[in-house]
Amino acid sequence: QAQLVESGGGLVRPGGSLQLRCRVSGFTWDYYGFAWFRQAPGKEREGVACISRTGSVTRYADSVQGRFSIARDRATSQAFLQMNGLTAEDVGTYYCAAFEGSRASCQTTPVAMNYWGKGTLVTIFS
Repeated sequence: QAQLVESGGGLVRPGGSLQLRCRVSGFTWDYYGFAWFRQAPGKEREGVACISRTGSVTRYADSVQGRFSIARDRATSQAFLQMNGLTAEDVGTYYCAAFEGSRASCQTTPVAMNYWGKGTLVTIFS
């Protein structure tokens, strides 16, 4: 059974950093790329970043370009989202998702995802 479990969310000061982790199991690592989404209260789920199944292609939403970095580690079966320079606009529940695709495929469309985690909450001191 496929499982994605996020961790690393929390409360951080404006300008601070967090590293989100997504531990995956139950499906073949090499066949799937990963994406991170977020959903703020009252807003639609937004694709933040993706990484292809080989790790050779990454893409970011304009709102996080230059501040967030996505990575994957086969040895530990984890995907990561390093978030720097956090602001109030980054508040929300962050979800990890997996998509099956070609070697260079990098998706941030929710309907393209095959598996989802349950999310981890990121909040900013106000």
